Amino acid sequence: MKIFNINFTKKDIRIVILVLISSFMFSISMNNFIKTGNLYPAGYAGISRLVSQILYSYFNINISFSLIFMTLNVITTIFVFNNLGKKFAIYSIIWYTSSTFFTSVLPSSSITDDLLLISIFGGILNGIAISIALRNNASSGGTDFIAVYMSTKYNKPMFNSMMTLNVCILLIAGYLFGWDKALYSIIYQFTSTQVINSLHNRYKLTNLFIITEKSKEVADAFYATCRHGITKINVEGKHSKRSKTLLFSTINSYQLEDVINAIKKADPSVFISISQSERVIGNYYQKPLE
Repeated sequence: MKIFNINFTKKDIRIVILVLISSFMFSISMNNFIKTGNLYPAGYAGISRLVSQILYSYFNINISFSLIFMTLNVITTIFVFNNLGKKFAIYSIIWYTSSTFFTSVLPSSSITDDLLLISIFGGILNGIAISIALRNNASSGGTDFIAVYMSTKYNKPMFNSMMTLNVCILLIAGYLFGWDKALYSIIYQFTSTQVINSLHNRYKLTNLFIITEKSKEVADAFYATCRHGITKINVEGKHSKRSKTLLFSTINSYQLEDVINAIKKADPSVFISISQSERVIGNYYQKPLE
């Protein structure tokens, strides 16, 4: 099936279902934690609420939250559609429109009156919801668009930078409308960001040091699994005195399990050392978003 000259398959149907589950979980977090705790949400939702409050409180101008929120998202969606990936943009549109629908129809009920518990567990649920979207080639729109774009451009996670932006928004809200809820909102945002950083590993890089006596078989298995280069070094076991090959490569962390399984099938006696890479400089292939 084609939409906007884009091919959609059964895999895309599965992704849409997961995107809807993600937006449903986000709506539960919004209605049962953010709203009941009277906290400030993150990203464009937080910016929209703050701008709406400032315009009404200081200038007596009544512009709805929804109008500001959708305007910001439409502008960013057009940019993403042209610069990241068409499917990514479409999935994200599905996410933020369905989450708006779910938030409007689901009941709001207070699970607890403890603002600290609301901040922590609401942040965990929100982080899981956003991570499901990100792992399935979607996002929640807004500042997530910016974070994904920057992560793609610089090949490293940029969600902590968005956390800094959210904290600045919340500090302005605290200064203008009271510190109590703003500070709890920062706890909420910090918890959510840490969950996302833990679960979403598309832009995390992993170094592989592979020692094998079957370098051709291992290299072939590696190339069949991912599109990255390998550096080959001839080495010798100090104790065994046997000639071996050291293969070195840097891959995305989400590819790690598939690569390891493929290598172990090619050489069951292979030795693999794994470490995290802070960053890479030079020619590194990052699979583009669809």
